[in-house]
Amino acid sequence: MQIKVVKLYEKGFMTQPFAMGGEDGEEKFDRKIKYRSSLQNYVIDTGSEVILVDTGLPSETPPFSADPDSSIYIGSKIRDYVDALKEAGYTPDKVSKILITHKHEDHTGELRAFPNAKVYIGPEDADAMNLNGPNIVRATYKDGPYYNFPSSQKIADGVYFIKACGHTNGNSLIIAEKDGLFFLFHGDITYTDEALYENKLSIVYENKAAARETLDNVREFIKNHPTVYLSTHTPLGIENLEELRVVDLGKPTATLPLEDIVYTTASGRYVCSVCGYVYDPDLGDSSQDVDPGTPFSELPVDWKCPRCRQGQDKFNPA
Repeated sequence: MQIKVVKLYEKGFMTQPFAMGGEDGEEKFDRKIKYRSSLQNYVIDTGSEVILVDTGLPSETPPFSADPDSSIYIGSKIRDYVDALKEAGYTPDKVSKILITHKHEDHTGELRAFPNAKVYIGPEDADAMNLNGPNIVRATYKDGPYYNFPSSQKIADGVYFIKACGHTNGNSLIIAEKDGLFFLFHGDITYTDEALYENKLSIVYENKAAARETLDNVREFIKNHPTVYLSTHTPLGIENLEELRVVDLGKPTATLPLEDIVYTTASGRYVCSVCGYVYDPDLGDSSQDVDPGTPFSELPVDWKCPRCRQGQDKFNPA
């Protein structure tokens, strides 16, 4: 089995309140503290089939414009998903299965590029996305407990799709077993590894109690199994894989300084940093009675992302 990274965005940041304020409140944390952010997905090559974990943002997503006041800035694009996958050594026709951690567009954006692959996804998220067709597999978690996780489904030898609700109602995680190590792939159970060590939820979830239970289960698993923690939104995910770094909850990985941030001119459009929705002032938002021609700065104070219901402070200029 080989595990590879699909590198998509780099040199971003997230604030401590965003990453850790889900239970205690954002006001308990310091906005001046920022952690490195990125966007990457992963490939599990079993030798007999190629399995993807998530499929990045849609290729047409406009570039994000860095704003120092943003709660999270994913970073600057390295390449589109399919091109990044080719960089890792694979073409779409070689992919047999796709394991979706959750419904947000930065994890599902290029599903369309793989019409022949079987797509495994939590049923609640499949319903929310209105996913249908012979290639869509709504997870049944038919194989019962996986160690301390209550529900799982075996995907291939050594690869398990595990129910892990909270961030979204259909959220899942994936564990691959290799050479005595457990590789834990997750979407946004934590946005950064610092939150894993501090045992803190981010501010983004659909069910806080379920998100807490999932994080507790993850930490319990890590205590009892040599685990390489493969995150989506921090370069620590890449570094953990490269170094085969096993999590020790008593010895947090060092927080490194931010990389150089590239600041660009904004276009007037804004992108939700949580789910990838693009607010275009030329179009407005008919779902919330926002007329075409309404600048982002003039949106009603109670306007929220129509896709994931996050507030305006989670949007970055594009």
